[in-house]
Amino acid sequence: MQYKLTRFVAMFCSFLSITALALSLSMSVAAAEDKVGFIDVQKAISSTKQWKKGFNAFKISYKKQRVLIAQKEKKIKKMLEDLNKQSFILDPKLKKKKEDQFRKEKIKFERYVEDQNKEFAAKEKEMTREFLKQMVDVIQKIGKDRKYTMILEKKSVLYHNTGNDLTAQAVKIYDRTYK
Repeated sequence: MQYKLTRFVAMFCSFLSITALALSLSMSVAAAEDKVGFIDVQKAISSTKQWKKGFNAFKISYKKQRVLIAQKEKKIKKMLEDLNKQSFILDPKLKKKKEDQFRKEKIKFERYVEDQNKEFAAKEKEMTREFLKQMVDVIQKIGKDRKYTMILEKKSVLYHNTGNDLTAQAVKIYDRTYK
């Protein structure tokens, strides 16, 4: 009985092996028909002419604002230095008045900096969102036109054939589409 059971198990295992081999071969043939592409979306967006132009304008605006902030910060520091120098000789009421004025100016400055940072972050986010939306449209067009089964974000894949990298093609198509 032991022999028949062992023989049955061996035949069953052989059957499973043959079935698994046939299944894997059929999957390989089906997979060969599938076309998968990869793209580095961040690199694609930052390589477009429109992004470079828009980002340069953004950087210029940001640098101008940083200059204004530096000037205001210098003014606040000067107020603090003057207050510290004069604190020993000033009348207590006048000293308190100058300290209050300094605190108000400092709070006003800090709010201004915070507001500017939020505004620039919002502008950058909006700009990026718009470019991302347009890039997704380009990627979908590439997928449809070239009959890709799927196009994946390159950074989320552990390995891929570099021949299937569509980043440069997406940049070219984007630049032609969005002039």
